[in-house]
Amino acid sequence: MLQLQTIRDNKDEIILALEKRNIDARPMLDNLLQLDEKRRTAQTKLDNVLAESNKISKEIGVLYKTGKAQEANALKERTGKLKEESKQLGEELSLAADELQSLLYQIPNTPHTSVRKGSSEEDNEEVFKEGDIPVLDTTALPHWELAKKYDIIDFELGVKIAGAGFPVYKGKGARLQRALIAYFLDKNTEAGYTEIQVPHLVNELSGYGTGQLPDKEGQMYHVTADDLYLIPTAEVPVTNIFRDVILNQDDFPITYTGYTPCFRREAGSYGAHVRGLNRLHQFDKVEIVRVEHPTNSYKALDGMVEHVKGILRALKLPYRILRLCGGDLGFTSALTFDFEVFSTAQDRWLEISSVSNFETYQANRLKLRFKDENGKSQLAHTLNGSSLALPRVLAGILENYQTPEGIKIPEVLVPYCGFDMID
Repeated sequence: MLQLQTIRDNKDEIILALEKRNIDARPMLDNLLQLDEKRRTAQTKLDNVLAESNKISKEIGVLYKTGKAQEANALKERTGKLKEESKQLGEELSLAADELQSLLYQIPNTPHTSVRKGSSEEDNEEVFKEGDIPVLDTTALPHWELAKKYDIIDFELGVKIAGAGFPVYKGKGARLQRALIAYFLDKNTEAGYTEIQVPHLVNELSGYGTGQLPDKEGQMYHVTADDLYLIPTAEVPVTNIFRDVILNQDDFPITYTGYTPCFRREAGSYGAHVRGLNRLHQFDKVEIVRVEHPTNSYKALDGMVEHVKGILRALKLPYRILRLCGGDLGFTSALTFDFEVFSTAQDRWLEISSVSNFETYQANRLKLRFKDENGKSQLAHTLNGSSLALPRVLAGILENYQTPEGIKIPEVLVPYCGFDMID
């Protein structure tokens, strides 16, 4: 979340920045600062009452020692009133602090200066495109029909077991899925990321720490008996490793990669754009997460983008990169680049990765700090990216690599699969 002091010092700049998200933030910020002033006034009154109470307590002690019990008893009446006053002020302060925190949670991150204003994905800016779109045979099929033809993914069986959006991978489909996970992890560890395995459920504090709560509770599966949430991405448990942590400058950069299943309740619609693997409630993803010094985070973001580019080049999939506009930018992100693979059989682009810099937004929620050269605590920057989300990568491979004889396996995956063709 945004820092309160930053809002006090830069209110007009923040209002202007949030206009890129199509948000009129002035009423919200005015309300927040009025509440903060109320909180600060209550804090000053409480400090004064406590100071007076402490002073009188010392005076009472001196009076008793000098035999002036009557005067001491008179002062004790005053301390009783001060105690009641401090209790009331403490309750007011606690209430104001809770309300202030709630309001801060409702304010999204301010977009980076390079982000342009826009209302939807239609306003996103294409910044890079690479790869040749293959020319397929006239009998080419979309991946959901290929999955059925070669018996590698069973969507109907998933419906029987759990419901729509929970596919069952079979035979060479399951092996290709496993190969992609291993390949992505190997590419990430080769790039210097430390592999980590994390829980697939998180507590409420973790959800608040990375910004899924209170913004996206409707999209998360909630295990109510234990008040835990199934993770929507490995970003949540991995980044929360650093909740309430104070780092040293020489700890940077911190780089992790991890594979997890991901769970999202996001509402599905109808039509070909959500068929098959295009939108799922459970899917596999390999994530990269970085904790960076603020002066290096955008250089690190560029490096993450280049890293994902390298993986897609190796898979020989046609892709493009979009810089998201303000209206399509995630709640916690300052700058996001989306990667999309072209699905030749569907004749459309499929999002397969988002790479984002959150600057201090998550770190402020997490209380993730570091000691600067002067020994002063500063907020770190957090970043994350999909490297990669599997369903649409798999869809792209099935569709773009299909031939009349079967589906070829990308050359770099053959050692992981143990076969070079699905037929």
